[in-house]
Amino acid sequence: MSDGDNAKPRRRRGRRRGRRAAGPPEANAERAPSAGESSPAPAQNAQQPAKPGQNRKPRPSRRAPDRLRTVHETSAGGLVIDGLDGPKDTQVAALIGRIDRRGRMLWSLPKGHIEVGETAEQTAVREVAEETGVQGSVLAALGSIDYWFVTEGRRVHKTVHHYLMRFLGGDLSDEDMEVTEVAWVPLRDLPARLAYADERRLAVVAGELIDKLHTDGEGALPPLPHSSPRRRPQTHSHARNRRPEDSPPRRANGCGPGQ
Repeated sequence: MSDGDNAKPRRRRGRRRGRRAAGPPEANAERAPSAGESSPAPAQNAQQPAKPGQNRKPRPSRRAPDRLRTVHETSAGGLVIDGLDGPKDTQVAALIGRIDRRGRMLWSLPKGHIEVGETAEQTAVREVAEETGVQGSVLAALGSIDYWFVTEGRRVHKTVHHYLMRFLGGDLSDEDMEVTEVAWVPLRDLPARLAYADERRLAVVAGELIDKLHTDGEGALPPLPHSSPRRRPQTHSHARNRRPEDSPPRRANGCGPGQ
């Protein structure tokens, strides 16, 4: 027998039991537990390979919010004065009162929508007659008020033109179903009686125009602004009795939702 036949077989390195196999440290970081040894708890900070799309953040809903339709409405009204030719202390103005949702009586100037074929002045005369029962004639413009409010799923931009008017005749009447009460109020009491700030400012303008009327005559009053008859019907809102505290309108001034 030759020496080569008696040679013992050589062990290959790396095959011994318990020795780590060759490879990167990350691949051998975990080993199988031996008999009687409990499995180690998984590391909390261990990073698992991310699956495709696993780390994507949920996309927020891109559904557009519902937009309110915006409409524009135009109204006209007047401050009717009885006793214009006499002393201011004896002059009275016709106001209308409505009960709001809190049970409060709110006093304001009569006004209403401009209908097809009407000018703003004609609407003021008609609305004063319908809401107070008295007749008046337009003398001068007091100014315009505009404000925003929301009703019936619409954003309404309201513009109201007001006029100084001379009392011609008639008796106060609250037959209009949208009016709770009507009254003659002394001119000096208007700032305290009117519910809305912009209408109180119009009362101040009316006092200045009345002074000019007494001093220089009716011809000294400023000319009326041009007003064309309305050609198209407009949306009529149903928020006449609402106050800014009852519904959340966006107002550009101190006048609440009206006609």
